Amino acid sequence: MFELAQGKSEEETLWSNFEIEAMPHMPDLFRVAMFLKRNRDLAEELVQETMMQGLKSFHRYKLGTNCKAWLTTIMYNTHYKQIRKLTKLKLVEDTEEIIAQTVPFEPSIPQQVTDEDVLKAIDNVPDTFREIVVLCDVEGFSYKEIASIMDIPMGTVMSRLHRGRKILRGELAVFAREYGLDVDGEKKEEKVKRKGGESV
Repeated sequence: MFELAQGKSEEETLWSNFEIEAMPHMPDLFRVAMFLKRNRDLAEELVQETMMQGLKSFHRYKLGTNCKAWLTTIMYNTHYKQIRKLTKLKLVEDTEEIIAQTVPFEPSIPQQVTDEDVLKAIDNVPDTFREIVVLCDVEGFSYKEIASIMDIPMGTVMSRLHRGRKILRGELAVFAREYGLDVDGEKKEEKVKRKGGESV
């Protein structure tokens, strides 16, 4: 529930709060939309529809909470509604959460690899896993937030993130070698030196 600003109507207050809370996140939403749609025009349409739906529902948003996550949830709901409308696909029950407890830790991306390299490599990751990688490693959402945004169990988030990162690291191996790195992100000469020291 919003408190009315002095001298402003309820509608004016709502729009003012929307400008402050929601509008700054449009660049982040567009970045996610590009990964979802892989087409600039479709991504722009998705962001526009997301903001329209967000404005319509903004009276239910609680000021001071994570507006970016709230808008991203709306974006995903809108995106999947569009998919179902166009393809009439039925969502099947996801069973990946049953293996979540056995998922090993998958290290993140080597620091020496540039953002541009990562974005290029992410494009080659299958959609199912790419979405999770983008939300976690690019947008910085927590497992819990991603589970809420995508309406899937947290175990599924963990499973897909592990598999997505594994695929991504394979895609980044080429870039890593260009920087003189091994696939684990360590410079080859340093690795040889370290092994030599261990054998002494």
